[in-house]
Amino acid sequence: ESIAVLHDRRIPGSKANIDHIAVTTAGIWVIDAKRYKGKPELRIEGGILRPRVERLLVGRRDCTKLVDGVLKQVELVRDLVGEVPVTGALCFVEADWPLIGGAFTTRGVHALWPKRLAKLLTEADGSVDVATVRERLVAHFKPA
Repeated sequence: ESIAVLHDRRIPGSKANIDHIAVTTAGIWVIDAKRYKGKPELRIEGGILRPRVERLLVGRRDCTKLVDGVLKQVELVRDLVGEVPVTGALCFVEADWPLIGGAFTTRGVHALWPKRLAKLLTEADGSVDVATVRERLVAHFKPA
């Protein structure tokens, strides 16, 4: 009752989809699931003399564009639900996460693994009407 999850939802007017949308009493999570091998890490370049740039790497693969994609999906959901908090997450399913730490946030998007994400979703607390928000999302984002 405190969590509703929608899977594989079409973005209207597009061939793209949203992998998962989780509605909790604390807000909405837009989740992009990826099955990538390698260690996810946040690399920060620049700073004092050059602009600060955050890059998401998984192994040797530059996955920074995935963050842009999640941010676009978050905005689409945010435009629909208004005042309800919306958070983005990249969930790397088969990545090589360290035993301690590992999860991080870049530009407001969480990068983490499934069990860590599940813990965040179940621990979330707030006053969002899960059923009402779910129905609004279902009406707008049809199954893919």
